[in-house]
Amino acid sequence: MPHTIDLSADGKTGVVRCPEGEIQILPVSERRRRIELRPYRADVYIPRRSVETGYPDELILECLELFGFCWLCDGISRDEDPSQVEKALSLGLFGFVPREKFQGRRLLDFGCGSGASTTLLARMIPDAEVVGVELSANLLKVACARRAHHGVRNVRFEASPSGRELPENLGSFDFIVLSAVYEHLLPNERKDIMPLLWSRLRPQGVLFINQTPHRYFPVDTHSSGLPLVNYLPDRMAHWAVARFSRRGGINRSPVWEEHLRGGLRGGTEAEILRELSRGSDSRPVLLNPCISGLRDRVDLWFWGLSPRYWRTKRALRLILKGLYFLTGSVVTPNLTLAIQKTTVR
Repeated sequence: MPHTIDLSADGKTGVVRCPEGEIQILPVSERRRRIELRPYRADVYIPRRSVETGYPDELILECLELFGFCWLCDGISRDEDPSQVEKALSLGLFGFVPREKFQGRRLLDFGCGSGASTTLLARMIPDAEVVGVELSANLLKVACARRAHHGVRNVRFEASPSGRELPENLGSFDFIVLSAVYEHLLPNERKDIMPLLWSRLRPQGVLFINQTPHRYFPVDTHSSGLPLVNYLPDRMAHWAVARFSRRGGINRSPVWEEHLRGGLRGGTEAEILRELSRGSDSRPVLLNPCISGLRDRVDLWFWGLSPRYWRTKRALRLILKGLYFLTGSVVTPNLTLAIQKTTVR
């Protein structure tokens, strides 16, 4: 049954009643409101309980139908909270390629989901043409609603025919972005779609991957919240996540493939470079940050952190620097990669 917002007598405060709890909508300013989730059970997992937004009622309800009660604020924050996806995109793109290099270029946002990253990219780079590609029709519906809300005109969305194909007549691109996408591709899908995306990237173009958990970081911060699960064999990892993770949802699934779809295993630099090189006459090259004073991707990760727990993060930076020196791999919690397409001579 569709949800509705019940307004108070003054018409400013609203409430939506769901089986899991109530959603309070409170005025913050003339154009902004705060959404608060008030669950009936204290033990339910909710990644984020409040968010400020400029969304109208219709878009809030569309997000509720898509994300559900527990994930509503998290889903809205991806578009409305500058410290979330916007920060990750700024760091992951402009940390490697100056913003002015994107002007007048074509950019593909692959696996754009509900359009938060796509509309943000369109607002951040208004002179670029941005194309969002997504498989799910429900996600594309909210993506189009977000585009209309923000009034961006340099964006279009395309439906992907399958998880291993791209829409026809996409053309080629100067930049391709996978924002919190790669980890949700199944192993066979990665082998198919990554070379296909690489073939659509123009020579000297750059493919960006960000917000994807590192396969070998000691703590799985993305899916289960458990330490050391990344090092376990698949069968043991499946048992441990289903038994000990408190995040619920997909973590309780008896089907291992659903855990992979949820992003449990993440990825590595070597795996991604290997997939891009398959059957290609070009060479993928990892770029270093272009920001003055930053020498490598460890520095970029550290530069983007908040000052909270500063001493611990500084110590971790030294450890990561040592690993990078010894192995050539940057084992940060999430991958932030910029891979340039160069010609093999």
